[in-house]
Amino acid sequence: MNATDPIDRNRQIPLGVANGVAAGAVWGLVFLAPQLLKDFSAAQVSAGRYLAYGLIAALLLAPRWKAVAAMIGGAEWRALAGLSLLGNILYYLFLANAVWWAGGAAAALIVGLVPVVVSVAGTRFAGAIRFRRLAGPLALCLLGVVLVGWEALANDKTAHDPLTRAAGLACAFGALLSWTVYSVWNTRWLERRPDISGHDWSLLTGVTTGALALVLAVPAFLAPGQGGHGETDWGLFLGVSAGIAILASILGNGFWNRASRLLPLTLAGQMIVFETLFALLYGFVWEKRLPTGLEWIAIASLIAGVVWCARVHRAKGH
Repeated sequence: MNATDPIDRNRQIPLGVANGVAAGAVWGLVFLAPQLLKDFSAAQVSAGRYLAYGLIAALLLAPRWKAVAAMIGGAEWRALAGLSLLGNILYYLFLANAVWWAGGAAAALIVGLVPVVVSVAGTRFAGAIRFRRLAGPLALCLLGVVLVGWEALANDKTAHDPLTRAAGLACAFGALLSWTVYSVWNTRWLERRPDISGHDWSLLTGVTTGALALVLAVPAFLAPGQGGHGETDWGLFLGVSAGIAILASILGNGFWNRASRLLPLTLAGQMIVFETLFALLYGFVWEKRLPTGLEWIAIASLIAGVVWCARVHRAKGH
C-alpha cells in the first residue's frame, strides 16, 4: 500500500472495486458517442474528445500548475506521452475503425478480451496470485465475452469486403494490445510515483493527450471531404465531445487510477469488465429492449467472474 493512501486493508479491495465499477460506468458511455456522432469520422470524434479532455484538464490544473509541474520530470513527461498515445488516441482510433470496418460484434468480441489479457499479464508481477487460482474467474469472464460476441455476430449486418473486414479485425487486435500495454505501464507509474494523486495523474495525462490530439485534428478536420456539417451538427459534436471528455476521460480515468492503486493488477484487470457491462446496459436503453437469454447469461458470467476474483484476492490477504 502506498504511504499516501493509508487505507485499512479490509477496506482496500471493496474501495478499489467500487472505483473500478465507477470507471466502467462512465467509460461505457463512450460507446454511445459514435451512435450520436455517426456523421463524423473516427478521427474527428477522437480528436474532438481528446482536445476537449486536454482543454478541461488544463483549466482544472491551472491554479496549481506550478506546484504540480514541479513534481514532473522528463521521464514522467515521456511516460505520459506514451500512455496518452496508447491508452487514448491510438486505442480509440483502433476501436472506432474496428467497429466500422469489421462490425461492432467482432470488435466487441476481440476488445472484450482486455480484462482477461490484463489479468494474465498481472500474474507475472512479484507477489501476484498464481494463474491457476485465477483460472476459474477468468474462464467465467471469457465465457461472458464470448457469449456477448456470439449474440452480436448473429445479428451483425456488416457487409464489407474481405480486405476491409480483415483491416477492421487488425484494428480490433491493435486496440486490445494498446490498452493492455497502457494498463500495465500506467500501473507501474502509479506505483513509482505515489506522491502524485490519481486525479492529478489523470489531468496530466489529459494535458498531454490534448497536445497530441492537436496533431490528429489537422488532417481530421482540414482534409478534403471532411466538411458538410451544419450548425446543429457542430453543436451536437461539441456537446458530446465535452461530455465524454468530462465523464469518461477526467472522471473515468481518475476512478481507474484510484482502482489501480488499491488493487493488484490481477484484480484491477477484471474491473474493465464493468465497461462492457455498462456499455451493454446503455445499449439496451438506447435500443429500448431487454437483454436476450444469452445476454443475461453473459452478464451473470461477467459479474460472477469479478466477484470470484475479488474473493480469491481477499482470501490471499491483498
